[in-house]
Amino acid sequence: MTELEKNIARSSAAPLSRKLKNRHLQMIAIGGAIGTGLFVGSGGALRRGGPAALLIGWILTGAMMFCTVQSLGELAVTFPVSGSFVQYNTRFISPAWGFCMAWNYALGWLTTLPLELVAASITIDYWNSDINSAAWVSIFYFLIFFINVFGVRGYGEAEFIFSIIKVLACLGFIFLGIILVCGGGPQGGYIGGKYWHDPGAFAHGFHGVCSVFVTAAFSFGGTELAGLAAAETENPRKTLPSATKQVFWRITLFYIVCLTLVGLLVPYTEPLLINSSGSNAAASPFVIAIKNAGIKGLPSVMNVVIMIAVISVGNSAVFGCSRTIASLADQGFGPKCFGYIDRQGRPLVGLAITLVIGLLCYLAASPKHGEVFTWLMAISGLSGLFTWWSINLCHLRFRRALSIRGRGTDELSFVSQVGIPGSLFGFCLIILILIAQLYVALFPIGGSPNAENFFEDYLTLPVLFLFIAIFYIWKRDFTLFRRAKDIDVDSGRKDFDLDAMRLEIAAEKAELASKPLYFRIYKFWC
Repeated sequence: MTELEKNIARSSAAPLSRKLKNRHLQMIAIGGAIGTGLFVGSGGALRRGGPAALLIGWILTGAMMFCTVQSLGELAVTFPVSGSFVQYNTRFISPAWGFCMAWNYALGWLTTLPLELVAASITIDYWNSDINSAAWVSIFYFLIFFINVFGVRGYGEAEFIFSIIKVLACLGFIFLGIILVCGGGPQGGYIGGKYWHDPGAFAHGFHGVCSVFVTAAFSFGGTELAGLAAAETENPRKTLPSATKQVFWRITLFYIVCLTLVGLLVPYTEPLLINSSGSNAAASPFVIAIKNAGIKGLPSVMNVVIMIAVISVGNSAVFGCSRTIASLADQGFGPKCFGYIDRQGRPLVGLAITLVIGLLCYLAASPKHGEVFTWLMAISGLSGLFTWWSINLCHLRFRRALSIRGRGTDELSFVSQVGIPGSLFGFCLIILILIAQLYVALFPIGGSPNAENFFEDYLTLPVLFLFIAIFYIWKRDFTLFRRAKDIDVDSGRKDFDLDAMRLEIAAEKAELASKPLYFRIYKFWC
């Protein structure tokens, strides 16, 4: 066996616990990634870009995200190995890029945990700012620690509950927002599209639109976790396709509809948006919209939802980072001890490393905490975009490898609904988003070009180059790109008997074709 085949075999045989049920994966897909990016970050995006830029940014990024998740779904159902897309980079692109992306993804989640814990403690300031934030950080830290003691089942149950709360909050805000826009609030009359005319649809023109994209991408962070969880799902072939399709509804309902209402209810000149820092609940346009309507008590309820969303992202950070660290050992990219998994299927070393780094959250009590967390965020700022770009490229390489062997999608349990054009769209749009972010980093809104601002926005890129340099020095493997004819498209498959698989897929398609039209439409979208 080649070194790559050995790595794939180790990943396929990883003794992770397969305890995630269908309901867990569905809720992770629908509401798992709804967090501070939507509830709080959208306020800063509205201030910089205006309501039209807000919609342009989220619609385009959402379309890219849908295509990316479809690509990931096809790959993860076919190869439900430990590490999922972290492994695919090595397999379909090159070992150097696989090393770079694996460590990039792990580092992104490592810095996310302390950041989210501090953000959760800051939300408490909405009610009481007298208590030291370190006390609240401790409570949230041990809550996440307790959840992950129970392994993937604990993560699944917690995310199931958190996601239900977030989904209900979004649905509630949609109904309330429609009522408020139509003039049904305690204060003020009909609003309609007033704020699109005064102060206007765009805050800073094209510059403002460019500044929105990275915030939009940040708000979709964690969407790929459904693919990462494939190796710990009871039956990924049955549950993952459905979870992948449901991402469309999350993007449409919970992002686009909510932010359309936010743009109608809150002007980008709102003093609370301008004067509040982007990390606290007071800067949330959801809270501001309810406050301005004169509704008592409900802003506090929304703030509770924001706090739960922040804890949910922190919990996902522990799950995502610990599994990625275990995958590093499987691929030979880290010490063998990283891959230790106990009898209950928990990657204990990965969990320990993630939780130890999470103790950085106690820097919240330091007077210099602002500078520390600014640079922590800078390290992982563009991490998700490079991860999604790689997923689309892996899908394109996989399809190319199948094509030159004369094989098609008839042997795949789940086929991306957007196919190769969708992967190309996602691949190209992410490049455009990175260019837009480079433009904003070089020429910040309301400021002059400076090195500090540039590296705060674009530090991820030099970190990636550093990882690639480390790989070349350590491994001495200078393979730049795997040729399609050398790509392994069979190792690690859940169902290796391709003839039997083709017959089963054909039988399932025939059965679906015999169903009523409404059922076929439902299965297409859900």
